[in-house]
Amino acid sequence: MDSELTRFDLEHVWHPYTSLTDPLPTYEVVSAHDCTLVLDDGRELTDGMSSWWACIHGYNVKELNEAAKGQLDRVSHVMFGGIRHEGAAMLAKKLVELTPAGLDYVFFADSGSVAVEVSLKMALQYYSDRVKTKTKFLALRKGYHGDTFGAMSVTDPEGSMHSIYRDFLSQNYFIDQPACRFGDPWDPDSADQLYEMLRDHHEEIAAVILEPVVQGAGGMYFYHPEFLRRVRAYCSHFDVLFIADEIATGFGRTGKMFACNWAGVTPDIMAVGKALTGGYMTMSAVLCSKKIMEGICNGSAGVLMHGPTFMANPLAARVACASVDRLLAMNWRETVHHIETVLKDKLLPLARYDSVADVRVLGTIGVVETRNPVDMAVLQKSFVDDGVWIRPFGRLIYVMVPYIISDGEIAKLAAAVEHVLQRNLV
Repeated sequence: MDSELTRFDLEHVWHPYTSLTDPLPTYEVVSAHDCTLVLDDGRELTDGMSSWWACIHGYNVKELNEAAKGQLDRVSHVMFGGIRHEGAAMLAKKLVELTPAGLDYVFFADSGSVAVEVSLKMALQYYSDRVKTKTKFLALRKGYHGDTFGAMSVTDPEGSMHSIYRDFLSQNYFIDQPACRFGDPWDPDSADQLYEMLRDHHEEIAAVILEPVVQGAGGMYFYHPEFLRRVRAYCSHFDVLFIADEIATGFGRTGKMFACNWAGVTPDIMAVGKALTGGYMTMSAVLCSKKIMEGICNGSAGVLMHGPTFMANPLAARVACASVDRLLAMNWRETVHHIETVLKDKLLPLARYDSVADVRVLGTIGVVETRNPVDMAVLQKSFVDDGVWIRPFGRLIYVMVPYIISDGEIAKLAAAVEHVLQRNLV
C-alpha cells in the first residue's frame, strides 16, 4: 500500500475497537499462507489467532481456493428467495449430519451476529401464538454473542464491551457464569441459580442462550459440561427453549465437533459460523429441531420473518462445503488433541510468573490470564517484533491456532508470550 493510502487508512478507516483520533497501530498484511501472515516490509508472522478463530485450515488453502474459483465460473451470487442451488443444499445436508441429532432444519445467514439474531427471532416467533408472555431471554454473565442489537441484549449488560448501550437494549435476565470449571469435579450448586431463575421466570423467558463450555470474547472461560445437561433438563421441564451459540466453538475447536457434544445434549436451536467457510468469507447458519420448525411454520405468520440479501450465497456455500470436507478428511480429533497437549506443555509453566493469574487450555485454545489489564499496543508490537500475531485484550493473552500449526510454531507463540512476561510488560 503506498504512503497516500496508508495515510488515508490511518485517518479515515475505522478498525475494530479502536479510535480514529488515537488509533491503535495496524500492520499491513500483503499475503498469507499456511499459518503465516506476510507483512508489507517482508516480515513473516506466525498466526496464533486463526483470524479471529475462523481460519482453521490456515491460509491459501488449495481445496478452498479451487472451490471458490470453480464457483466463480458458474455464479457468485443469486438471491435465495424463490431460487435454490446445489451448494446450499449440499452444505445444509452436511450440517444436519454433523450437528447433534435432531437439528434437521437449516437457515443460512450472513454472519455470527446475524445468526444470533435469527436464533432469538426463532424463539420469539415459536412462542408468539402460544405463550405471549414469553418475550425475554436468559443468558450468562461474561458471555458474548455479537455486536448487533439483539445479540448485545443477551451479552453481559454490565461487564461487557457493550455496556455503553445497555439503556437502549431489550432487558433480559442474566445469571452468573457457571462456577464449576472444566476439568474440576462437578458441583451441583453450580446450577442452582439457573434452576431458580427458570422456576421463577419461565413464563417470561422464551429461551436460554449461551456459549457451550467456552465463553469466548467475554473472558475465555471454560466451564463444566454438566452445566449444559442441567440447562437441557431444566429448559425441557419449564417449557423454555435452549439456544447454543456455537459460532466460536464449532467445527472441532474444543476437541469435539461441537461443544454441546461434551455433554451429549441437543439444543433446540444452534448457531454456527466463523470456521464454517474456513475464514474465506462471511457466512453463518442456524439449525433447529422439528418442534421449532413446525411451531413457526404452523403459526400465524407461517414463515420465519427474516431473509438476508446474501442468504446462502453460492460462493460462500461452496467454500464452506470444501472446508467441512477438508476437516472431515483430516484426522481432526487426534490433531486437536495433539495441539492441546503441546499448548499445555508450553503454556502451563507460565503460571509461575507473578503477573499471571491463571493459565488454561482446551482443544486449540490457550489462555494466559494476567492479573492486570494489558496494554494492547505495547504487547502487539512486542509480538510482531518476535514474529508472531497474537491479539490480546483485557487481561487475556490467548491463542486460538489453526489446525495445521506445527509444534515449532506453537513453541514460537509460547516463547513470545513468555517474552512479554519476562519483560514485565503486563
